[in-house]
Amino acid sequence: MSEADSNKDPLQTPASEPAHAAEPAKPVPSRPASSGGAKAVASLALLVGLGGMALGGYSYWQLQQLGAQEADRQASLQKADEQTRQLAAGNQQLAARLGRLEQLPSAAELDERRRLLATLQSDQQRLAGRVEQVLGASREEWRLAEAEHLLRMAMLQLSAMQDVKSAEMLVAEADLILQKQDDPSAYAARQKLLEGLEALRSLPQLDRTGLFLQLGALRGQSSQLSALAPEFVNGEAGPEDLGQSRWQRWLDELTRYVRVDFDASADVKPLLAGQTLGQVRLALSLAIEQAQWAVLNGNAEVYRQALQQASALISDHFSEDNGQARGLRERIDALAQREVEVQLPDLSSALKALQAYVEKREAPNETPAEPEMPEQEA
Repeated sequence: MSEADSNKDPLQTPASEPAHAAEPAKPVPSRPASSGGAKAVASLALLVGLGGMALGGYSYWQLQQLGAQEADRQASLQKADEQTRQLAAGNQQLAARLGRLEQLPSAAELDERRRLLATLQSDQQRLAGRVEQVLGASREEWRLAEAEHLLRMAMLQLSAMQDVKSAEMLVAEADLILQKQDDPSAYAARQKLLEGLEALRSLPQLDRTGLFLQLGALRGQSSQLSALAPEFVNGEAGPEDLGQSRWQRWLDELTRYVRVDFDASADVKPLLAGQTLGQVRLALSLAIEQAQWAVLNGNAEVYRQALQQASALISDHFSEDNGQARGLRERIDALAQREVEVQLPDLSSALKALQAYVEKREAPNETPAEPEMPEQEA
């Protein structure tokens, strides 16, 4: 083809020439052959992708296994380090024990110490037995001293207060102490104590406290007594009195202050007023107080004399018309008949018997010495 032909527009062809005559026909590939190659390529690509994914998963699993192995290795190393430290600490303890074992005494020293320990235990047992014996004896001596003190207190109650009930309780307690001793040699002392106890129980029961309080109540009533002085009432002057002389009126006025009684058969009671009444009350209170003292001391003679004096004071200075004074006198006369004194038993023989028993127990007795225990050998 020439250059002029090449510069021509390929689209401009002669009308007379057909279009297919200008270019040669190209071969067209068949459609079935091209579709089979694409499927093969796609399958290959899929296989390659699956292989890559399998390779990646396997690589990830290998990495996980390596990481776990590394963690196990680290744990094993830490455990090994811990065991190493424990072994080092055990070695130190073992070394310390070995050092202490080197300081332990020898076999001869151990035998000597065993012998000394056995001797000490033996001495301790003997000492404990002796202490128990001494304490037991001291306890019994103390109880006997208590019984003697109780008996002395009973004698004091009888002599000072004449309190039979308290003395009976004290003697009974002293006898109970001797009973608990369970000693045949205390028979004589117990016999004297029981004789005194039965003598106290046979005495009549005197209520000294109640009698003392009753007399105290009467003292309070005596301070409230008052005299019944006669009263004279002047009436109005009548018509017949107007003609009386001056001397007659003066005599009538005088009879208001002075009364003359010519009846010798009746008792004449002095009229009390002011300071005289207070003095009689004081004398009556002192007489009753003296009777109280006699009750506490068991003096029957003083008791009756004091109450008789109190009754005489009421009879001499107060009228029978005074109901309060009459009732007080009757009560005093009734109390004057009460017994305030009894014949008390003598407990000195019981005290002497108890002292003799205590002295007999405290007498030194020769006791054989205890044989020493042989030393125990290891």
